[in-house]
Amino acid sequence: MDTIAALATPPGKGGVGIVRISGPLSKSIAGEILKKPLTPRIASYLSFYDSSCNVLDIGIAIFFPGPNSFTGEDVLELHGHGGQFILDLLLQRVIELGARLAKPGEFSERAFLNDKLDLVQAEAISDLINASSAQAARSAIRSLSGEFSNTITEFLEKLIQFRIYVESSIDFSEEEIDFLAEAKVLSTLKDLRSDVNNILQVAKQGVLLNEGIKVVILGQPNVGKSTLLNGLSGRDSAIVTAIAGTTRDILRESIHIDGIPLHVSDTAGLRDTTGIVELEGIRRAWKEVEVADLILFMIDGGVGLSAKDKSLIAQLPADIPQIFLINKIDLLDAIDQRKLNDDFAGIAISAKTGEGIAALKQLIKTTIGYEHTGQGLFLARRRHLDALQRCEQALIQGCAHMEGHIAGELLAEELRIAQQALSEITGEFSNEDLLGHIFSSFCIGK
Repeated sequence: MDTIAALATPPGKGGVGIVRISGPLSKSIAGEILKKPLTPRIASYLSFYDSSCNVLDIGIAIFFPGPNSFTGEDVLELHGHGGQFILDLLLQRVIELGARLAKPGEFSERAFLNDKLDLVQAEAISDLINASSAQAARSAIRSLSGEFSNTITEFLEKLIQFRIYVESSIDFSEEEIDFLAEAKVLSTLKDLRSDVNNILQVAKQGVLLNEGIKVVILGQPNVGKSTLLNGLSGRDSAIVTAIAGTTRDILRESIHIDGIPLHVSDTAGLRDTTGIVELEGIRRAWKEVEVADLILFMIDGGVGLSAKDKSLIAQLPADIPQIFLINKIDLLDAIDQRKLNDDFAGIAISAKTGEGIAALKQLIKTTIGYEHTGQGLFLARRRHLDALQRCEQALIQGCAHMEGHIAGELLAEELRIAQQALSEITGEFSNEDLLGHIFSSFCIGK
């Protein structure tokens, strides 16, 4: 195994900068740069020397002998001053002494390969660094501490024990003892389905906290889309005027509702036009719809539901959740509002005054299936959902095989598929392509 090195702090100026080294040459590199032996896990204030014994910097050095280190290998950390030039010189000196530059996420990958972390915990490091809300950070800490992994491991143990029972029962088929026909087999299978579904529901909440959702605001010109974007973001991100077609390009803002990141896009007003720039804006608006997780479609409450609105609504993708908004209710009296609500099933708001915005935020959470439980959430990724869904589907198929034909061999195969899917989550079963994809998304030095 070669020795790797990288800056563990962001590039740029700062009070402190850290060079991290991991691998078998860490101890000898420490000797060359520091000229003094280090006591393991004790911070020492020393000079850092170049190849000519000139002082490069003065700072703190810490040596962590393997396997009692983050990566499980010998690890050296050099804490110097945070100027980019001096850190580059220090890193260059480390490379001269036999280390190579680390790839993105390579320190965490080595920790995984050396059984210091499972795959979920390794991913949680990146998620914690990138957390965009307090709730997401707390949930990432739970994943890093092993809560998600323990949940998966405990369920996996139940699944494995049941699989052993099923495969053992198949071996007794010639003895005319049909263990698989017993009611407890189907009952246990249904309990496993229920358990994995419960884990799946919690994981879905974790994915929402981790990745958020893409929200697109659609509607005709001058219905208040940009005003709504400004109201949701809490600042004047978009230009708002009485001139139809003010918004030509996509405007994006990220906001949070109960810790969920909403990536909101304000789009050009949808109408018939010959203007080249506006036509391009409309094309981009429909392109944005293709990748949306939620559509907010707005109509002008003062105008009501027009034939053009109906035509646009008919073009919306049926597989993307939609919330319909009746805007400008601050300009309507109670009778007008009641009549409009009778004509159009939407939520009444005033993007200008903020009336109805709190109800809209609650409806967004309900529509995307988020439940603010406060405690017990862990961050999850879409690959975790995919694995849990494949596990659940295999158990559903297993139930079908047992209810229809008591086909033990087919049930055993479905249990094998379910076990393999779950093992992908923690990394007990993985391939190099999966690991490469996961760790390449990490920052260098982590």
